[in-house]
Amino acid sequence: MDLPLEQTAAWDRFDAAVPGRSPWLKLAWRADGEVRALITLAKLKGHGFTYAWAKHGPVWVGGRPSPAEEAEFRRDLRDHVHHSDRVLAFVRLHAYSAAPDLHELLQSITYDQTVVLDLTQSEDDLLAHMKKRGRRDVRKALRDESLVAVDETDSAARVFPELYALLVETGHRDDFSIAPESMYQRMLASLGPDHCRLYTVRRDGRPLCWGIVTLTPTQATYYYAASSAEGRKAGAPDLLVWSMACMLRARGVRSFDMMGIDSPRSPSLAGVRGFKTKFTEEITEVPGAWDMPVRPFFYALLTRARAYTAQMRRKGQLPKTAKK
Repeated sequence: MDLPLEQTAAWDRFDAAVPGRSPWLKLAWRADGEVRALITLAKLKGHGFTYAWAKHGPVWVGGRPSPAEEAEFRRDLRDHVHHSDRVLAFVRLHAYSAAPDLHELLQSITYDQTVVLDLTQSEDDLLAHMKKRGRRDVRKALRDESLVAVDETDSAARVFPELYALLVETGHRDDFSIAPESMYQRMLASLGPDHCRLYTVRRDGRPLCWGIVTLTPTQATYYYAASSAEGRKAGAPDLLVWSMACMLRARGVRSFDMMGIDSPRSPSLAGVRGFKTKFTEEITEVPGAWDMPVRPFFYALLTRARAYTAQMRRKGQLPKTAKK
């Protein structure tokens, strides 16, 4: 069974390398004597609270669970977590169905729809299954001989300081916060080239865009990306996605997840829909992330405090801080 990378020991190394995060529990949940779900949790420290995060977990064995089965799993998990660590405020985990014990995320955003490229196809079929606009933009970028797509994983530590400037530009342009450069460096170094790769498109040696991709033997996910104004105008991001898909396919990867588009639950991702859906007509539904309070009263206080802080910022009575 090829687990999501975030539910494997490889991701534990990344959690261990980031300040404020640490690997914690690995559990199996049985139903009728058979393993039905697997889950790996890490501990994370927020501002004044600690929580557990099962990114892309639980993983269900034997097919999609019913809402009742998900609820039973969460009851058992909540009891186990509560007795294992009474400090944790909540568990963040994924679920197919909304339920009264699940809350919208205290911080950060999630998605329940994404775009997944099928890399079991030939390159010709992959191109044929794109939208007309996607094929046009990829072919245009391929004709521009000044654009060069490269796998720079082996030189990531040396080149990333230069690439980080593009992320700063992208964050300013698209109004989102970015982590310190050290976080991306830790990700590349701790996961290693078998699980994390760095791709760029350059012109005359200058980086125009880049992407960090995580991977298992069969699955890849487009985790982080950045581009310059020059790169966007030249179509470098289109060339990057196409080139990454081809290089990942050559490595034996079978699917390439573009990592989230907007939905009624995640309207803030509307800005990326147009670009990502150029590469396939198909939208894939996935279980979104939710907060499951372990200490309900404390979680309610955190929710109220966050709402009050947001209100004060809207009134201009508090300085703006980086988005999660």
